[in-house]
Amino acid sequence: MNANQIQGMGLGMLSRFAQSDWPDRFGVRKPVERLLYSGSKTGFKLMGVAARQFSKGPSLDKAQRLPAASKGLFDLSLTEEQQMMRETLQRFARDVLRPAAHGADHDVTLPENIRSQALELGLNFYAVPEALGGMAAEQSVVTNMLTAEDLGHGDFTLAATILAPMGVANALTRWGTKLQQETLLPAFAEEVPPLAAIAVMESEPLFNPSVMSTTALRQGDEYVLNGEKSLVLLGAEAELLLVAAMLDGKPAVFIVRGGSDGLSFREDEGMGLKAAQTVKMRLNNVVADKLGGNDFDYTTFLDLASLAWCALAVGTSQAVLDYVIPYCNDRVAFGEPISHRQGVAFIIADMAIELDAMRIMVWRAAALAEAGKPFHREAYLARLLCTEKAMKIGTDGVQLLGGHGFTKEHPVERWYRDLRAVGVMQGGLHL
Repeated sequence: MNANQIQGMGLGMLSRFAQSDWPDRFGVRKPVERLLYSGSKTGFKLMGVAARQFSKGPSLDKAQRLPAASKGLFDLSLTEEQQMMRETLQRFARDVLRPAAHGADHDVTLPENIRSQALELGLNFYAVPEALGGMAAEQSVVTNMLTAEDLGHGDFTLAATILAPMGVANALTRWGTKLQQETLLPAFAEEVPPLAAIAVMESEPLFNPSVMSTTALRQGDEYVLNGEKSLVLLGAEAELLLVAAMLDGKPAVFIVRGGSDGLSFREDEGMGLKAAQTVKMRLNNVVADKLGGNDFDYTTFLDLASLAWCALAVGTSQAVLDYVIPYCNDRVAFGEPISHRQGVAFIIADMAIELDAMRIMVWRAAALAEAGKPFHREAYLARLLCTEKAMKIGTDGVQLLGGHGFTKEHPVERWYRDLRAVGVMQGGLHL
């Protein structure tokens, strides 16, 4: 029995334990969980997934590159398909994500039923070219951005967790070599696509994603990675990872298989993004493959990630606004609703203005990216605005609820914690 089989058995036992009700009946779930994960806070001992076997798909004449969309640079009208998709995603966010968010945050895990229901949406197919079994015929940055916004309206963290694998597929479609696409992308068009994540962040003050401590060294046709990444979404479960590292003094991105030798994890829980099960990831002589060829653009890679986080922030900020308006209309103090007070009404008006500014900036940058035009300036400005205003909207939402804003009885305190990730996260997602 090899190491991968042993890991598979162990994960199967953990999964059965998580789904069983007997630990709750006997009151031993927490002690056993602590035993299973003992040492994870002091060392990199969380077990990663066994390596997934990616089978080579159809042969391609050349690497697939989706053409730029023919739509105008900044057309706010939606296609009929986009409108139908938004209606479906908004129902999913309202009926599935929103009710599950509190429990997922409390349990620090993504519920399995959420993952399975998200797969039924088929979002992964829109990231894979038609030649490899998907449905993507042209670049769909705007559609991906709308997807993130609508899911973010249900819950910021659950949306980020659902979209992380799709981001890896998007990057492979945009930059992957012919062989990388043939080998990896068909799996994303399967009924159960691989869990995948992007690792850029490092635990350094004022982290600069263009100057990282993680390094790559070329050895023949392969690359060997050494370093440490932080706040990796679904890191310990990921079957495929895109890892940013320095190669010959310049940043690049590398493909790492889950379960690779030298790959280890430990818990890295933050104030937000709890259900995303963020981890630190250590790479000790991990063999990897460099993403793409000469056409790879690291700046664009980061910009598309920034827009994904911004789109989530727009959706969650809209959720905050939608929540506080009826609350302030119904909350009576001194004989009248508190929304009649100018101090309250002005705060709500400012939230709406700031939210619209965020949305326009993000849509503008996404429209330029989809059309194949330069969008670095617009993406930078969108991130700058969303970092400031999303945190302000979250803070104002908590303030308007008064003492209730400090409790977990209302979702605003969770949105406040999650929205602060916009100014922190680098990479992780990809439109």
